[in-house]
Amino acid sequence: MSRTVIDLIRHGEPEGGRKYRGWGVDDPLTERGWQQMWGAVGESVPWQQIVSSPLLRCKAFAEQLSEKHKLPLSIENDIEEVGFGSWEGRTPDEIIAVNKAEYDAFYQDPAINRPANAEDLDVFMQRVVVVYRKVVSVYAGQHVLMVAHAGVIRAILAAVLDAPAASIYKLDIGNAGISRIRITESSEKIQFMNVKRLPLS
Repeated sequence: MSRTVIDLIRHGEPEGGRKYRGWGVDDPLTERGWQQMWGAVGESVPWQQIVSSPLLRCKAFAEQLSEKHKLPLSIENDIEEVGFGSWEGRTPDEIIAVNKAEYDAFYQDPAINRPANAEDLDVFMQRVVVVYRKVVSVYAGQHVLMVAHAGVIRAILAAVLDAPAASIYKLDIGNAGISRIRITESSEKIQFMNVKRLPLS
């Protein structure tokens, strides 16, 4: 039975501390962020293909991993992080200080109560899932690493679970956290989520 394995890794810690980074903020990784990424993947590299977001906090590591292990790399623009509109580049504390009601409303219903000019959550989910399904089809039978963002990984996991868009913010995806999906002709299952180091098997 043919089996496709998709590993999803979130980028490491970016420069600038905790803030809302969508596709409008392109901070590089900190030194600690680089350490998180190399620590997460280790020296055992099971992949035949790498797919990455075009944003620097993902792409820079994907390029180095590709070069180190001679793995082909594909950049997919549509797995950029969700656009946060007026929240781009701002910290939670900054947003709360100006409009706590807006902040609270977002987490009560993030599908409806979007920040001003933010990307529609269903539109975001759709563009991400289209790329994910393409990866599963194009690289069928292979083991693929996708280097992406918390929102992107949440969107893919929610799609596998047939969960509503608003539920993605209930999934905790840490810096350099790895999740795995196994796909066969008859099933698509999440094997693990948000582990800090790639298992050996």
